[in-house]
Amino acid sequence: MAADFASEFASETVDVVVVGAGPAGMSAATRTARAGLRTVLIDEQDAVGGQIYRGIGRADARRKEILGPDYAAGAAIADAFAASGAHHVTNATVWQVTRERGVNYLKDGKIGSFDAKCVILASGALERPFPIPGWTLPGVLTAGAAQILLKSAGEVPAAPPVLAGCGPLLYLLGWQYVRAGVPIRALVDTTRHEDRWRAKRHVMSALRAWPFLSKGLQLIRTLRQAGVPIFEAADDLRVEARIGTDHVERAAALHFTTQGTAHRIEADVILLHQGVVPNTQFTQALRAAHRWDNAQLCFTPKVDAWGELDVPGIFIAGDGAGIGGAQAAALQGSLAGLAAAAQLGAINTATRDAEAVAHRRALADVMRIRPFLDSLYRPRDINRIPRDETIVCRCEEVTAGELRKFVELGCVGPNQAKSFGRCGMGPCQGRMCGLTVTEVIADARRVSPAEVGYYRIRPPIKPLTLGELAGE
Repeated sequence: MAADFASEFASETVDVVVVGAGPAGMSAATRTARAGLRTVLIDEQDAVGGQIYRGIGRADARRKEILGPDYAAGAAIADAFAASGAHHVTNATVWQVTRERGVNYLKDGKIGSFDAKCVILASGALERPFPIPGWTLPGVLTAGAAQILLKSAGEVPAAPPVLAGCGPLLYLLGWQYVRAGVPIRALVDTTRHEDRWRAKRHVMSALRAWPFLSKGLQLIRTLRQAGVPIFEAADDLRVEARIGTDHVERAAALHFTTQGTAHRIEADVILLHQGVVPNTQFTQALRAAHRWDNAQLCFTPKVDAWGELDVPGIFIAGDGAGIGGAQAAALQGSLAGLAAAAQLGAINTATRDAEAVAHRRALADVMRIRPFLDSLYRPRDINRIPRDETIVCRCEEVTAGELRKFVELGCVGPNQAKSFGRCGMGPCQGRMCGLTVTEVIADARRVSPAEVGYYRIRPPIKPLTLGELAGE
């Protein structure tokens, strides 16, 4: 049905296009469709769920048990969307959203497009870059990538992995691996004593969000009961390489220190993580206003109380507007859906405001924990702004030292770094290096990241061949 809809209305106007089928996108599309608006939800995957609820529609009882109740809760959101009447275009890559609310996408090798009266972006989050020596070696993945494999295919590492970095996802993945019967070599946490002291400023607010704290403590308890070695306050992380039987360098061990003591843990699989940041590729390409968030150490788009950008008729909901987690994303999606429905006259403002009260109250509750988490798991400077020898741009193999030399030659920001050394011009278009490049240049110039800015993102947002584009 989705394919027929896309074909029939490819060049026609619809009321609302939602980009992304995670909790925010599903909730937004559900609300606008319920208001009687012709709603299209476009997503790259073959089923709803996004990253956090990936594969929720086909997950069996065992997988739900392994992944936990927070994952299983996504089924209710997916069921509500399925019953909403919104049209779902699957396996479609959105490569451009225009300021005039045109949405261009690629599906089955063919270009399609919608003209929308409102667009709701639910682009979610990306894992923050973790540039340490050896992070580009085979066998080194992000914890988020490993969790995607677990959710989508039930795949787990063949050899006991090392999990390293900071943030709730690191402990959640470890907990899930324990429940799946996967042995873990070690969990190496970079969180230090001073991070805990900084987080204490927000402890009263965090205690009011006790269920979240309780979950975190349970994750740690489960890992300790399973005998997983946990190293805290880890410094000087680097991955040692070895030459494999195919004569290719691979990960062999993780080196680090704790309180001056050196450690080396052998592992073929090393999973790195130090939090997530908003995926701002679409909002940057739209030239929407952004700000540097010093609490979350990233750029976030400026939005109003309903999630609308300074580009009229375009909203953003969920982690793409600032990291809040799955529950917050679903609530923000509903608020954006309400705002779009009212803007298009499907409901009146009184109905919008009345329905929003419960959503805003619930959103305030789930966001109480955020300042505590942002302070506790603030990534260390050295793990964000690496030493000279460390590769920053994986696509073009540009090191932090080369970036600093570019600054000495007059480079003032990421866009100039492209001219000096092709930094950020690879297939990922800066997704893996953007924030690191900004912070390295800011550090070298001794100015704020806000002054340095971010890459100037241009379409296509995702790779597109000339043949596919010409086929339009």
